[in-house]
Amino acid sequence: MRTSLLFCFIILLAACQQKETEPIDLGYDYMPLEVNRFWIYEVDETIFYGENDSESSHFYFRDVISESYIGEEGRLVYLVNREKSTDQTTWSNHMVYTLQVKQNALVRSSENQYTVSFVFPPKQAIVWDGNAYNTLNEDDYNLELVKAYEVGGKTYQSTAKVYQETEDDLITIRDNRYEVYAKGVGMIEEYKEVLTYCSRNDCLGEQIIDSGRFIHLKLINNGQY
Repeated sequence: MRTSLLFCFIILLAACQQKETEPIDLGYDYMPLEVNRFWIYEVDETIFYGENDSESSHFYFRDVISESYIGEEGRLVYLVNREKSTDQTTWSNHMVYTLQVKQNALVRSSENQYTVSFVFPPKQAIVWDGNAYNTLNEDDYNLELVKAYEVGGKTYQSTAKVYQETEDDLITIRDNRYEVYAKGVGMIEEYKEVLTYCSRNDCLGEQIIDSGRFIHLKLINNGQY
């Protein structure tokens, strides 16, 4: 009897030790950060200048993590070069931004503006302030976990959709923005539709676009150089 109890105790102790040593998955691979990793997006963009005045274009973005360095707060910062092309052969510099993980938040900096794009670990219905690290008013981002999500003809099985804005009063403004991240890949889609409608008495409520911008990025290739 004592032998059986001792054996059970040893098994239980081993199981507890194994459980204690198992690493906690924080989901950092929803946005893998390492030098030479790249993402290529197919992009559709329309800029609205006024009523019945717009310009549409189709092109590609290539985001490449070119280097990393230790920032002022002692955290690793990744420098991302975004290039633009109309044929995926000739690329030109478009912009530069940085990514870093700060207190389990993915912080993106572009033109000295810091935005919390994602949080780790991603959880269903979690909400955070996208402007937590800048001086703008609080802006709630909402996350939805999606098992299967299709982009560019490919289905990703573990994804997280971040709703940045979902406003449309059907009278004066439409602001619809979201990003989708896939486990082991990174951002696979970005959608921004920010429009203002004509608010004159003769067109109020008719949803005639007065100005704004629509841009849609869809991942078509990714990997590491």
